[in-house]
Amino acid sequence: MSGTRFETLRGVTVTRFDVPGPVLLTPPVHRDARGYFLERWRDDVCAAAGIEARFVQDNLSRSRRGVLRGLHFQRQPHQQGKLVSVVRGRVLDVAVDLRRGSPTFLRHVRVVLDDEAHAQLWVPPGFAHGFLALGEVNDVLYKVDAHHAPEAEGGLRWDDPDLDIDWGLGELVPETSPVLSPKDAALPTVADGLPDFPYP
Repeated sequence: MSGTRFETLRGVTVTRFDVPGPVLLTPPVHRDARGYFLERWRDDVCAAAGIEARFVQDNLSRSRRGVLRGLHFQRQPHQQGKLVSVVRGRVLDVAVDLRRGSPTFLRHVRVVLDDEAHAQLWVPPGFAHGFLALGEVNDVLYKVDAHHAPEAEGGLRWDDPDLDIDWGLGELVPETSPVLSPKDAALPTVADGLPDFPYP
């Protein structure tokens, strides 16, 4: 994972990346013989980390190993920011900068999220998001700051050569081809055109 550990807020480790915008929040997990306890989300920690979001909806997806979901976004005026975490399993999570004028336009952040560290990745509006399921059963929770708007749905192909994402196929999972929905398999490429997300 490329990134620089920036600070600790109320015990939460905040990691920022070469691509500005996404933020990784890793909370302290208090473990004992009974199991563990953690604070999954705190508004004051998010605000102090620069995440200016009012979450309006929680989404939960379950995927078996080898499933790849994405890369997804919602167009303006329904663009979404997502706080993504794994409540069961392990995924390779990817966020791609689609903000025109950004110095990191079309670059991406790539992190592993799991149910051990309980880290959460903030994917700001203007980024495409997707993940590859690495565990046998993988439950991914998204807190989003805009409601689902089917008419604004968009996406990019997971294997677009202009994005050059290493999904770890054959390395992180034994599968060399991901399991895709028909909708995701038919997504366009960067060369087909992109929505106009503003920067900053």
